[in-house]
Amino acid sequence: MEMKHKQKRISLRLSNQGFTMIELLVAMVVALLALGAIYSTFLNQQKSYVVQQETAAMHQNIRAAMFYMQREIRMAGCDPTENASAGIVTADATSINFTEDVRGDVVGSNSDGVTDDPNENITYALSANNLVRNTGGGNQMVAQNIDALDFVYLDGSSPPNVLNPGGVSVPAGSLDQIRSVEITIVARTDRVTRASKNNNAYFNQRGMQILGPQNDNFSRRRLTAWIKCRNLGL
Repeated sequence: MEMKHKQKRISLRLSNQGFTMIELLVAMVVALLALGAIYSTFLNQQKSYVVQQETAAMHQNIRAAMFYMQREIRMAGCDPTENASAGIVTADATSINFTEDVRGDVVGSNSDGVTDDPNENITYALSANNLVRNTGGGNQMVAQNIDALDFVYLDGSSPPNVLNPGGVSVPAGSLDQIRSVEITIVARTDRVTRASKNNNAYFNQRGMQILGPQNDNFSRRRLTAWIKCRNLGL
């Protein structure tokens, strides 16, 4: 009987002892491993989200830039009155300046035979990795993080001849031969998104390199377009 009471007291003491130090250490290690796995998963998801956001912003940026240039360059030389002498003024490989008579002195009014009204003398160029538009009042930002902007000017032959081979400017005497323009833009993300170096080179539609390997960790995208200038050569 006394032996049974002793065993009961020993069992009661053992049940009240709690966890040992080794058990606590094991539990802490397991908890830390679990937290590490959770944090690693969260960090990877966060990085993936940032990359997706940066890539989406880059795509939107380059598409918007091309849209604005296409819309306005297509109207180069618009001259309903045939008195404005509108057309392409300068045609360089990295910039273009053109005029169009699309309004009068008042917004919404008809063409007035001159190209001195707002938004009738337009220049697109690259300035410090930004695509800018200038209508005489200074540069206006169109798109940021643009690494390359290239223009190729074509005449009306079939197939068309390149009027600025090798990336030179179109001679002043050949400006009136321009009938269409090929545009190539290379944009990059605002922040680093690649784990490995970006060693890609980028070319225009004619196979000429317009941006060499940058050896950095930015993602880039090239976008090209062909624009028929409907008002040139009329």
